Amino acid sequence: MTDHRFICSWSGGKDSCFAFMEAVRQGHHPLALLNMMNENGRISRSHALPASLLQQQAAALALPLTTIASTWQEYETNFTGTLTGLANEYGATAAVFGDIDLQPHREWEEKVCSAAGIEALLPLWQEDRKTLVYRMLQSGIRCLIVSCNAHLGETFLGRILDDVLIADLEAKGVDVCGENGEFHTLVVDCPLFAVPVVLPACRKVEHEGYWFLQWDA
Repeated sequence: MTDHRFICSWSGGKDSCFAFMEAVRQGHHPLALLNMMNENGRISRSHALPASLLQQQAAALALPLTTIASTWQEYETNFTGTLTGLANEYGATAAVFGDIDLQPHREWEEKVCSAAGIEALLPLWQEDRKTLVYRMLQSGIRCLIVSCNAHLGETFLGRILDDVLIADLEAKGVDVCGENGEFHTLVVDCPLFAVPVVLPACRKVEHEGYWFLQWDA
């Protein structure tokens, strides 16, 4: 297997973090992190994380982080352009993504990587979702729910991923990986972090039928 130098598509959540860890375990070398923000550049897409929290994670990994503000309409163009620039700047040969089994996502990632002249690596691809979540916990990832749908509701916000939470998600009929967008997480610690993330104060807010932790950062 080729050892790649990679850019990681970094959401700040458990899937991208574990994909990063697995890529490193497989012998690939990380160069930088890339995160797409909303159009005003203040919070990340889907997870609604402020840049300050993402920067803490990047510093804990001792890697540079690039954040790009973008509308959904310009997302692909901006992602491809930025990925191409980073690949050229750092001499990357691949990009790592945390998707598990959604084929349209994989096809999109292979498309943008092809445009950037690099390979798409998906270290978690087609793993059993529940098994994968337990592997994340066993690996030392510590994360909490930072956004979730109305079906889960505000009481799930801020909860740490553990055996109890996994059981509660199953009881609600929700995929334990949140692969269908039911919830998103923030990794506050993992074995590759030099120090844990320090969380600022936050409040719970609802926006268009989805609940978020809104950070004072």
